[in-house]
Amino acid sequence: MEMYLNCPCGEVIEGVDEDDLVTKAQSHLSEAHPGRTYTREQIVFMAS
Repeated sequence: MEMYLNCPCGEVIEGVDEDDLVTKAQSHLSEAHPGRTYTREQIVFMAS
């Protein structure tokens, strides 16, 4: 099931499933927002 997450910075992160979305969201966080981390559960909770 495709999922997406709207980051407050304006970036839309899309994944084909939970695992893909979490990987992409964590990558985005480390690149665009160093020092900010979220758990898998937090990312999935915020996703649509």
